[in-house]
Amino acid sequence: MRRTFTGLLPACALVTVFLLMPLLLLFRYSLNRFVPGEFMVDALTLENYEKFVDDPYYRGILQTTLVMSAVVTTACLLLGFPLATLLVRLNARWKPVVLLLIILPLFVGNAVRAAGWMVVLGQKGLLNTLLQAAGLPVATLMYTPVGVFIGIVSVNLPFVVLTLQSVLEGQDASVREAALGLGAGPAGTFRLVTLPLARAGVIAAATLCFILSMNAYATPILLGGPRFQMMAPMVATQVLDQSNWPFGAAVAFVLIAVTLVLTIATGAVFGRQRMP
Repeated sequence: MRRTFTGLLPACALVTVFLLMPLLLLFRYSLNRFVPGEFMVDALTLENYEKFVDDPYYRGILQTTLVMSAVVTTACLLLGFPLATLLVRLNARWKPVVLLLIILPLFVGNAVRAAGWMVVLGQKGLLNTLLQAAGLPVATLMYTPVGVFIGIVSVNLPFVVLTLQSVLEGQDASVREAALGLGAGPAGTFRLVTLPLARAGVIAAATLCFILSMNAYATPILLGGPRFQMMAPMVATQVLDQSNWPFGAAVAFVLIAVTLVLTIATGAVFGRQRMP
């Protein structure tokens, strides 16, 4: 026991210094007052949090972020499960190739990927060029919620696929074959066997995707434009553009708190459902 505790000390020290202490400092900033022309005024006030709660504009941005995160998470699960299943069932020759194609986007930064989508979705981008060549109406996706949705899904989908793939590979194939042999059929086998056995992986993938979506920064800025606002870009705007560190810190902690509460609540609900 003592040896285990001693081995964890360096990791705990690093987490404390590089994660907890900056968060505590940021929380202290959120309790200060902002005076135009000054960095901040020392205080112990909750007025920054009250400003966020009382203003419908900021509440609307939080609602937009929650809705976008929920929709992206649902889409990634619906797309990721078939891809993960395909990856598991591929033979040894093609599996490394498909796996490389899935993880290849992870080697490119989010801003670069968003810039690539700007080339595709722009007014004179690849998508509209193909639509015009086919005689179809031009699609206006840049600087819209749909464009942001496409961009965030492309960023989060590899994480979901890899998480689900690791869980599906751990399932015993004989259980699925037994269900098929008993007449369950492919759909019944998926509903009664595959999905329940993969529930922990689904929860982990959904949680990871939701957290990444809630904290998306580069994609909403580049694909959403100035009229589409999400929480993470708003934090940067308050801190970098308006130098309002107290309110920016308060917004950051609202984002952290909402994400944590929803994540813990989802885990508790699904965990209770698994209990006999």
